[in-house]
Amino acid sequence: MNSKAYLERENLFPAFQDQFGRIKRKLRISVTDRCNFKCVYCMPEHPEWMKKHDLLSFEELYSFCEFMVKHGVEQIRITGGEPLMRQGVVHFIKQLQALRAYGLQRISMTSNGHYLKQYTQALKQAGLDDLNISLDSLNPTQFEALTQKSLEPVLDGIYAAKEAGLNIKINTVLIKGLNEDQIIPLVKWAHAQQFEPRFIEFMPLDGEQNWSADAVVTEQEILDVLKTEYSVQVLQGHGAAPARSYMVNGMPIGIISTISNSFCGTCDRLRLNAQGEFFNCLFSTQGIPLKALIQAQMNSANSQNSVLKEFLSPYIWHKEQGFHAIQEKQNSTLNSKPNKRKISMYMIGG
Repeated sequence: MNSKAYLERENLFPAFQDQFGRIKRKLRISVTDRCNFKCVYCMPEHPEWMKKHDLLSFEELYSFCEFMVKHGVEQIRITGGEPLMRQGVVHFIKQLQALRAYGLQRISMTSNGHYLKQYTQALKQAGLDDLNISLDSLNPTQFEALTQKSLEPVLDGIYAAKEAGLNIKINTVLIKGLNEDQIIPLVKWAHAQQFEPRFIEFMPLDGEQNWSADAVVTEQEILDVLKTEYSVQVLQGHGAAPARSYMVNGMPIGIISTISNSFCGTCDRLRLNAQGEFFNCLFSTQGIPLKALIQAQMNSANSQNSVLKEFLSPYIWHKEQGFHAIQEKQNSTLNSKPNKRKISMYMIGG
């Protein structure tokens, strides 16, 4: 997209922004809540899956993506659940290529890697730009305890994606008492494979709500471990990226420190789950239903659909300042608003 076309888009369809001046450039689309893993920090023991007939079709998802790209979104990430569990997702990624003409710059996916080996070539041919793969341990026994799945298919998928030339980042959620011993092994392995490892602080997004601040391995604790074997240098200016970047012996790593050192002040992300519920924040306790409006947009002669924009704008505008502001509000209204909505990563999208 050339500079003239970009300016024309900005004038005709100004980007969404919130009350703190954060312009929204990234959209995360969950295509399914279903996942074959039961990660302890995400999935409840007995999840209640969305009914398949309630999910947005890929045509509806594409229509919404087109609308959002025309209103400033530059990056789309496909999430789940496990996105590769929904048939048709590869074709959807291929469809999204048409939105590059309107300003879309990157199409990404987050996956647990289990089915990746069989889809790698198709994803590459569909035009996927990069892939974030969850890998919480290199120890097979520990990995199975964390996910209830085998490590081997995940590693096979990762190596297949590398061979196909996909840009890969490795995501690891660290939990005290479970896998904090994996910091050094994962850095050594990832850098040997030419991947960027990213460590994520344990967040209160588990379905059973067993999260505890005592289980968080903080950014500083991660850095302290790294410094026992490496020279660590912080990189300034991470912008709106969720990960704070460091160089470890000249190789990159990232740390997503929502709990101890929040990046919320520059957040430029919005989210749509698989059944059309829209969230202005990962930690939002309540989204807004868009399915009917998206369907109406598809049937409307007016592709800009001012009704959808008028519905979204105030909700995005009133996005909270960040995770800690939401937590404080929840704590202050704990007694007056019982039966709060459970926040589960698999339902909202990673």
